Amino acid sequence: MRPPMKRVNYKIGDKVEVCGREEGFIGSYFKATIVSCLQNEKFMICYENLLLDDESGSLIETINRRELRPLPPRVRNPPEFHFNQKVDVFDNDGWWLGEITSEKTLSENYYHYNVYFNTTDQTIYYPCDRIRVYHEWIYGEWILER
Repeated sequence: MRPPMKRVNYKIGDKVEVCGREEGFIGSYFKATIVSCLQNEKFMICYENLLLDDESGSLIETINRRELRPLPPRVRNPPEFHFNQKVDVFDNDGWWLGEITSEKTLSENYYHYNVYFNTTDQTIYYPCDRIRVYHEWIYGEWILER
């Protein structure tokens, strides 16, 4: 039996992450701020890093509650990630779920990891400062991936 889901009472000004649901964005999350609480479990949000097509300002959208989650807890990254560890990587203005596929390597004065993305079947090399510990939002609670 599933535990009851804890409900987050979002309010104007809350920082959240919005789940990418369109093709090519599955598995991604984008930081936003709630700017209005609407009826029927909908919210108007303003993205932190996504812009309007003409780049004249931040993108604002109306989304459903199920597309929101609070910001994950800030935790210090471990000294080293391990093989096959799930991580989030910041790229293309959002966080993308991937998996570590190499040891930490030093290149051009920065440490890097190879990260595999199963949604695109790609492995890409990232500096450590663009990788964070992965947390899963399950039933209204953050679960730390180990």
